[in-house]
Amino acid sequence: MDDDLPRYLTTREFADLIRVKERKVYDLVASGDVPHSRATGKLLFPRDAVLAWIERSSDAQLLDGEAPAVMLGSHDPLLEWAIRESRCGLACLFDGSLDGLSRFARHEGVAAGLHVPNEDGSGWNTDRVSSAFGYRPVVLMQWAQRSRGLVLASGNPAGVRDVAGLRGLRVVRRQDSAGSHILFLAALRDAGLEPHDVIMDGPMMRDEREAAQAVFTGEADAAFGLEMAARQSRLDFVPVCRERFDIVISRRDFFEPAFQTLLAFTRTPAFHDKAQALGGYDVTGLGTVHFNGA
Repeated sequence: MDDDLPRYLTTREFADLIRVKERKVYDLVASGDVPHSRATGKLLFPRDAVLAWIERSSDAQLLDGEAPAVMLGSHDPLLEWAIRESRCGLACLFDGSLDGLSRFARHEGVAAGLHVPNEDGSGWNTDRVSSAFGYRPVVLMQWAQRSRGLVLASGNPAGVRDVAGLRGLRVVRRQDSAGSHILFLAALRDAGLEPHDVIMDGPMMRDEREAAQAVFTGEADAAFGLEMAARQSRLDFVPVCRERFDIVISRRDFFEPAFQTLLAFTRTPAFHDKAQALGGYDVTGLGTVHFNGA
């Protein structure tokens, strides 16, 4: 990624790189904290010196101090349960993969869960994380593989067998920042449908359980949700894809007691029994690192 940057960065380019406002850059220059030069009165930041400066910043929050002990991003029922049962001390604010990444960049939490496919279909989550945090000390760690598909009323009264069968049906509406929404739009395209071919005008459901409950109560005919959510609500399920749910976390916070307590809990029989009981989870790759930033 170094080759993508010009030899000298402008103030705007440098601000975008470290994801701060330009006025913060001027504060750094005034304090002498960041390498820079002036050419005809214009601030310039030597690429190599700046990257070395970023790498030396072992503080994962980089500029703004410690983040609160909050897990952000996409809702995962197994993760939510493990955080509670492990008593690791993390709070949860789940409002979608992209919302989590945005909040994580603003230091509103120590980690974020996400399940967003790479643009070329080669994998999951690494495109978003490397683009946003390529020069920061962050780690993208696998949490679980999850079975995602169509959550349908018990007995499948509409006879839906695939995504194409959703035409004209009421489908649970999710927030634009949700990974499930991004995946659903892609699944519609693959099935030759457009968003207007299904009805998504009901109340917005912000997590996996809410989405399944909307089908259970008859508010919607289908949801693009998790197998485990369908099981818990005793609903039918048609699998569509197997997705990878990852956690992005700063290297510093990775080794802090809260996250290490959570990881220790994932190695217990209780955790593995729960993953099996929920259904639709494969946690054999938990802990695999898929991206390690600068």
